[in-house]
Amino acid sequence: MRRIAHIGSLLKQIYRLYSVELIHQLQARGFTDLRASFLEILMYLSEHDAPSIKMIGKACGLKKQTMTSHLNELERRGYVVRHHSEVDKREQLVKLTDYGEKFKVNLLQVINDVEAHYSRKLGEVELDRVELMLENLHKELLSNQKKGTLI
Repeated sequence: MRRIAHIGSLLKQIYRLYSVELIHQLQARGFTDLRASFLEILMYLSEHDAPSIKMIGKACGLKKQTMTSHLNELERRGYVVRHHSEVDKREQLVKLTDYGEKFKVNLLQVINDVEAHYSRKLGEVELDRVELMLENLHKELLSNQKKGTLI
């Protein structure tokens, strides 16, 4: 009866543990000024070249005010720069700085290390199975949300 709520709670807990491990590993590599709340933005920026603030916010599920606050901090700490789009001067694009690129390399290495550890613990087949089940659940929930219903 409360299965989906329990799954949601477990997913949040797993993501928190994963984030804490990433932060711990990154701190050991010298990136001591990070907060877990920055990770999702930095991960997105590591996978996309100069996206708009709106794109980042949508992908990370963050409101404009939260995005602005996080980007201000990341800019102040030297990870990102913002500049106006050549196409639409009202739109700001976000790009990793040289320091941000150095962080990106370390982030990707740490993610690989952590995922390899999980793979050794659970096995590749089990991780693939969990990923597929969660992707299917996510697609179903999104589909129902678009229809305006939960079921």
